[in-house]
Amino acid sequence: MTTSAQTPDSQGAAAAPANEHAPHGALAPLAIGALGVVFGDIGTSPLYTFREAFHGAGELMANPTHVFGILSLIFWTVTIIVSFKYALLILRADNQGQGGLLALIGLAIRSAAKPGRREKFLALGIVGAALFYGDGMITPAISILSAVEGLKIAQPNLDRDWIVAITIIIVIGLFAIQSRGTGAVGAFFGPIMMIWFTTLGVLGLLQIVGHPEILLALSPHYALSFLFHNIGIAFPVMGAVLLAVTGAEALYADLGHFGRKPIQASWFVFVLPCLTLNYFGQGALVLAHPEAVANPFYLLAPDWFLYPLIGLATAATIIASQAVISGAFSLSWQAMRMGVCPRLLITHTSAHHQGQIYVPQINWLLMICVLLLVIGFKSSSGLANAYGIAVTGTMIIDTIIAFFVFRSLWKWSVQRTVIVCGFILLVEASLLGASLLKVLDGGWFPLLIGAIIIFILSTWMDGRGLLAKRHGAGSLTEEEFLGALSERHLSRVPGTGLFLTAQIDRVPFALLHNMRHNRILHERVVMTTLITEARPFVPDAERVQVKELGRGFWRIIVRYGFADEPNLPAAMRIAAKYGLELDPESVSYFIGRERIVPRAKSAMSGWRRWLFILLSDTEISASDYFRIPVGRIIELGARTEI
Repeated sequence: MTTSAQTPDSQGAAAAPANEHAPHGALAPLAIGALGVVFGDIGTSPLYTFREAFHGAGELMANPTHVFGILSLIFWTVTIIVSFKYALLILRADNQGQGGLLALIGLAIRSAAKPGRREKFLALGIVGAALFYGDGMITPAISILSAVEGLKIAQPNLDRDWIVAITIIIVIGLFAIQSRGTGAVGAFFGPIMMIWFTTLGVLGLLQIVGHPEILLALSPHYALSFLFHNIGIAFPVMGAVLLAVTGAEALYADLGHFGRKPIQASWFVFVLPCLTLNYFGQGALVLAHPEAVANPFYLLAPDWFLYPLIGLATAATIIASQAVISGAFSLSWQAMRMGVCPRLLITHTSAHHQGQIYVPQINWLLMICVLLLVIGFKSSSGLANAYGIAVTGTMIIDTIIAFFVFRSLWKWSVQRTVIVCGFILLVEASLLGASLLKVLDGGWFPLLIGAIIIFILSTWMDGRGLLAKRHGAGSLTEEEFLGALSERHLSRVPGTGLFLTAQIDRVPFALLHNMRHNRILHERVVMTTLITEARPFVPDAERVQVKELGRGFWRIIVRYGFADEPNLPAAMRIAAKYGLELDPESVSYFIGRERIVPRAKSAMSGWRRWLFILLSDTEISASDYFRIPVGRIIELGARTEI
């Protein structure tokens, strides 16, 4: 039995107010904590962005015109995408205090009035999730490689293979400790990143003091002039400039952990000024010493500080990678809850924080892909060509979904919504177009990964849809079942039998199976359906809906949000408030275990049926997923053709 995401009722069609799930606490500690988790990825972009803007366009000459133009492009791209879109606009689109792609989709689904739009939003969600996983593979590879490459500045004769080997060791160690959770080391993320951003700002400021004229690049005139006068190389340069905004979506994804105001405070008061100082400091250095364009970030540092800077950069990139990996775990969990991917094994690594989880299958798949990227591309410059497509694709999906949220939920006028979202889409589409130029040089990798994930998730959803149709066609309604029951003579045995079903008005096939073979019924039969709604949390007051059908039969609907943790026995205790008093520990839980086999004629192709059957076989059991006591479970097998 699987859960299915459903649109909540009309009472959920307005923006959700702040609730008990929103983070509470002093602004300063939350803002410091956000430095590592939220800004780790975007905070390590200065390691390679400015350098790649010159190298990505075929060794662009480091003259004042190009330096000013590229700096201006970086600053205004960050301003439009990060500051305006995410920090000022999308952070306000909280779904019960939660953020992220699926939370935004949940808001869009709740605001959707037209039938069929829910499926379209979920389809966009699948594409966005696929692109996010691609981003999650590239971020650790390019970030850690770029940090370790600082050794090449300190030791020019160091062989490239040593840099790759050190990176591989760090990557393996990073993924190996995931099962232990991030709680123990998470407390150090904020302080380390505070030192990192302070270092970025100080190194940049020292160069700016010697060449204050570099601050003229704050004017958008230089960005527009560069694009107008360098049409032939504008797209390759923009493909590198977009590296400055990688990780911007983390501002929204981590909304539920820190809250809007702490994230905004961290960004505008500390992170943005430090990043700006560092980028402009690199520009000032290249302005004075054009040869420094080979690696302007590390060349900002005096010789005595080079090795400490390499160590600090490595720590910062590990933190940035950790944030991406944790984000992949959280996205996988939410995707399971919304029914768009199979149930995977989830390990909770903290007794105090629900969001700290570990997904073994996702962890090891990510590690293998990251290692392949490091070994295959060997340098951060090579990986820069693969970076960008996944990032800009995710951003565009965010903007498209936000359009419907602004229009339907926030009640913006058509003109205002089109102007704001159209302007953002124009910038993001330009960045995407620039990144597509790098498809043959490495950009094919995230596209390939995304296509594979989309194929897997769409196959899963289509297969579950076919199964639902099969079950619906062969099952009985409550009225049909109770009417036929009066004509049968079955023994009623003491106790309560709880039967899970995906349909809210159909009789579970496990119940019919039990009657057909065992010819008994419990004195009390509870038909139970679990539904995942398009909101993060469902309060206990709305958790359970109970309906008495007569003759000892009951129907229960249990509702969860996509960030809730299912616990069926706990829901049964809530049912006592509505007249169904039972001891969850004495209930017999009947679960149908299907054996899915291919049929001669099917709506699915042979390859997709094979994949769906494989995915179904690797799912964890419903008993583990819904926390059902092992000693109270009775599984009834059935053979289903698709």
